[in-house]
Amino acid sequence: MRRDIYQAIADPTRRAILTLLTVGAMTPNAIAGHFGSSRQAVSKHIQILAECGAVDQRQSGREIFYQLNIDKMKEIDYWMEAFRKMWETRFDQLDNLLNEI
Repeated sequence: MRRDIYQAIADPTRRAILTLLTVGAMTPNAIAGHFGSSRQAVSKHIQILAECGAVDQRQSGREIFYQLNIDKMKEIDYWMEAFRKMWETRFDQLDNLLNEI
């Protein structure tokens, strides 16, 4: 079963993992070092992120490195764009109202 990106980013730990990966590719052990949970728990989160395509993996020798899939993150950005425009419009309207007062 392919997971949905929005289900994956609903979890704060997975969002934190994605934030870590913005710096560069990391191994599961390196990622787990940033959390107070077990490597197995972090690996489960990474697996969910991989299933939805948010992260890609590559093997280098015996190590597996996970990296952020920028194209998948763009999918979220496109979805958020409508909300961003709506809020910008509302803030502009509020600015205009406050200037009139």
